[in-house]
Amino acid sequence: MIDYVRGTIAYIESDYAVVDVNGIGYQVYVSNPYALLNQDSDVVLYTHQHVREDAILLYGFPTREEQRLFRKLLEVSGIGPKVALGILAGGRPEALVVAIQREDIAYLTRLPGVGKKTAQRMILDLKDKLDSFSDVIVKEELPAVPATDTASPWQEAKEALLALGYREAEADRAWQMIQGKVSDEDTVETLMKKALQVLFTAK
Repeated sequence: MIDYVRGTIAYIESDYAVVDVNGIGYQVYVSNPYALLNQDSDVVLYTHQHVREDAILLYGFPTREEQRLFRKLLEVSGIGPKVALGILAGGRPEALVVAIQREDIAYLTRLPGVGKKTAQRMILDLKDKLDSFSDVIVKEELPAVPATDTASPWQEAKEALLALGYREAEADRAWQMIQGKVSDEDTVETLMKKALQVLFTAK
């Protein structure tokens, strides 16, 4: 089992990064590959190794908590690695934990790949298994999860950018640069990728 990789970013694609570790390139699927390009030093990704009949795949996360939460999501019937990665990309880990504990189906069904039945299974299977995450991640009372009709995809994408360490002015500038290329079909993840591309180009 490969538990983590440390190295430099060799190159990125839309859904994965290749990390050069002493001359060996590890292909690691991550939620926001472009965010890794902003790091000046070695990158550390905590990984989950997924073995299939035809492939051995690595999924990577910036923190141990996200790695653990990803593995918890895999325990839910109907959630595979790609859906679990999309769920983590669609919302902050602490918000996801709170939504499951509050049985907030409205929030969960806004996440990529999650319908009502999957949201119900997440609550049923995980609600009583996330106490340790409450201690590690949820260190203070979180604001209420926005209702579906009040939070636009860009507002959610902007919150995610701020969580990555970008300033509000940078996020607003990114929105100005991509606004003309945005369609009604763009998801939060798509907007994140577009914004990260222009933010990296602007550096």
